[in-house]
Parts: sequence; structure tokens; C-alpha cells
Amino acid sequence: MTRPITVGVDGSPESTAAAAWAGREALRRGLPLRIVHGWQWQSHGIGLAADRETEAGWAREAVDGARRTITERHPQLAVTAEAVEGPPAETVVAEAAGAELLVLGSRGHGAVMGFLLGSLGRQVIAESVRPVVLVRSDDRAAAEAAGREIVVGQHGEPEDGASALGFAFATAAARGAALRVVRAWSLPPVFAYSPASLKMLDEAGGLEPYERKALDEALRPWRERFPEVPVTEHVEMGSAGEVLLSAAGHAQLAVVGRHASRPVGPRIGSVAHALLHHAPCPVAVVPPA
Repeated sequence: MTRPITVGVDGSPESTAAAAWAGREALRRGLPLRIVHGWQWQSHGIGLAADRETEAGWAREAVDGARRTITERHPQLAVTAEAVEGPPAETVVAEAAGAELLVLGSRGHGAVMGFLLGSLGRQVIAESVRPVVLVRSDDRAAAEAAGREIVVGQHGEPEDGASALGFAFATAAARGAALRVVRAWSLPPVFAYSPASLKMLDEAGGLEPYERKALDEALRPWRERFPEVPVTEHVEMGSAGEVLLSAAGHAQLAVVGRHASRPVGPRIGSVAHALLHHAPCPVAVVPPA
């Protein structure tokens, strides 16, 4: 079954930018586009509250308006649109489960403030089983056509970042874009050294060569699968969030993995959190496989 690219809309400028981004990505990947709006009517017992039918009409207007805009811009794209009644966050998470990826809009206030995530955005990103892309209201198609790189973070063992690397390589291939893979490292605390770890570092020639070797091993299967994607390996000492943010300063898309679910529930992770709040480009958060 072909999974669509799904975008959540609410009639705001942020969701309009998200729908435009999702439409372009659906065309590149040869996928249909699904536009959804999750809404829930609640009676507050006051005269100013809209009745259920009025709110249902607003929801339909939001998705119909987005569909008209996208089909006028991309008449060849298969587009469906639906206003889904239910708790908004839970509705969007459920919609994401059947999608190739989910796209959401987020208010942006420049490179310093970056994204402003509401509770819905945080919940959806933390719980989605599919990649979630956050798009700022000032996003433009020109940023994708300016030869800018796609930037993705890699850490730990090869399997730790496999989902994010796979998404980044596939996206770069669909766009004909170059990929910069970032691996940040720092000096371990003294008590972390052990005879086994010291032997590995000695065999690798030191800390930085060890990190470069680890990155090369993680990239090997993806380079074989996507030989057409130009790759720059970026190994730098420093905080993972800061190094990745610096590399993403002129990127067309930043990709980061999300933490696996814990007993207390899924978490976004500190590096993803930093990108979502400060990156000047769209950010894709990819859950573990």
C-alpha cells in the first residue's frame, strides 16, 4: 500500500507553509498528499462559544482551502482532504501512523528564536511512529533549489542513527541534494576510561580518528544503497546540539533522530529539542525503527 505524505492544517500561515512544503515533497517522491485537520467541539456553556456545526464548518473550510491551493499549484498531484473529529493531538498521531511522513507548521521568529512548539506539536513529535517535519511560516521553495545541503546527525553505533540516516539519504536522493552527516564528540570523563576502551582508542589512533571511523562504518551501507548522493563527513568536537545547529545554519533541511520510548513514555531528546527551537530551516524528527 502506498503511504501518503500527510500534512496537518488549521488555516494559519504556518500550516499554509507546511502544506506547500508537503505538496512539493509529495511530487518529488511520487506520493499522494493527504490534508487533515483534527478538531474537537466542546460546549463551554457560554453564548460566545460556537456550536458544533459551526466549528465543523470551520474545520472543513480549513482543509478545503488548503486542498484548493495545492491542486491549483500542482494539478498533477493526487490530493485528499478530511476534517477529522477527535482530540487534535491524538487524531494527528493516528493519521501519522498511516503516512510516509507527517508535516506540521510551527511559528518561527528568526534564527535565534526558531520554532515555537505548542503542546500539540510536542506530543505529536514524541508519540509519532513516522517521521515528523516541522516547517516555519517563512519557509520558501527557493531554499530547496539553492544548492543547499541536507544535514543529518549521527551518534553512537551504526544502528543508533539508522532511521535518521535512511530518511536523510532518501530525501537527498529525491531532491538531488548533497548530504552533510554530522557526528559530534567530546572528551569522556576520566572514570569512563577502561583497559578495553583505551585499547580501542589506541588502535584507532586517538579519539577523533576513532569517531571518524565510527561515522564511516555507519555510512557504509547507506552510501552503497544511494551511490548518487554526495556525502560530506563532518566530525567535530563539541556539544551535539551546538555542532548540528551550526552545520544546519544554511541547510535546506535538518534531520535528527528521536529517542526510543521509555517506560515513562517517548521523549524528543535534547538534540532534537535544540534543533526544533533554533534551526532556521525545516526540521525532520525521525523515530527509531
